[in-house]
Amino acid sequence: MDYFAGLTLKNSIKDIVDVLIVSYIIYVLIKMVRGTRAVQLLRGIFLLVITWALSTWLNLYTLKWLMNQMFTFGIVTVLIIFQPELRRALEQLGRGKLFTRASPEEQDVSHQINEVIKSVNYLARRKIGALIVFERNTGLNDYIESGIKMDSRLSSELLSNVFIPNTPLHDGAVIIRGNQIMAAGCYLPLSENPFISKELGTRHRAAIGITEVCDAISVVVSEETGQVTLAINGQIVRDIKEESLISKLFEELRPQFKAKTTEWAFWKRKEGDNRG
Repeated sequence: MDYFAGLTLKNSIKDIVDVLIVSYIIYVLIKMVRGTRAVQLLRGIFLLVITWALSTWLNLYTLKWLMNQMFTFGIVTVLIIFQPELRRALEQLGRGKLFTRASPEEQDVSHQINEVIKSVNYLARRKIGALIVFERNTGLNDYIESGIKMDSRLSSELLSNVFIPNTPLHDGAVIIRGNQIMAAGCYLPLSENPFISKELGTRHRAAIGITEVCDAISVVVSEETGQVTLAINGQIVRDIKEESLISKLFEELRPQFKAKTTEWAFWKRKEGDNRG
């Protein structure tokens, strides 16, 4: 008797675990399709299922036959319709990210960097000069007040439009706080470092200067060459490539990956750039 009781308890635990795993998988799948066109497609499929159930219950033979024919080829149809979502799910599964969840802070930083990178690429291809400053722990209110306050949601389109030549806000710096563009046309302190290359103009000196007086990060697009420069702690990396820029911004802006010291091996390879 005890044996059967233990077996029943074991089977009950297995059933509970089974239901929990399936429920979690369904929850993850719902999160994946939420906000995509797949939601509308799922509603259509749900309506077809209801129609099939009603035709079965009311013995509507013709409609039931039609529904059965649709479901016969339904699996192939679903695979075709949901191909983008299935591909994305398999890619995330391969990267081990299907069942992981980014924190709100990481999502904010991802959005922040993605929008800035898209804008920087757009500006660099067209050789449009730009100076973008990321606020970190040290507040930049004094410099925000020197420009035109925007307090707008960060987007690559808005950021790119600010720096279009011969527009009211294209001169000066844009200051970003989180996912907000706080102000444009801001005046920044110029670096007085005598070792800075003479090739660098006012925009680059301002980018270096703001990082010398606080922990901000600056990204500069040169209007002469279209090269992108990154400035942190008074040091710069000129002509930084997109992958390196993304990596460094993530490292510095994500809370759990903020640097604890001001000396990194990353700069050793580039230390001659700010000496001309």
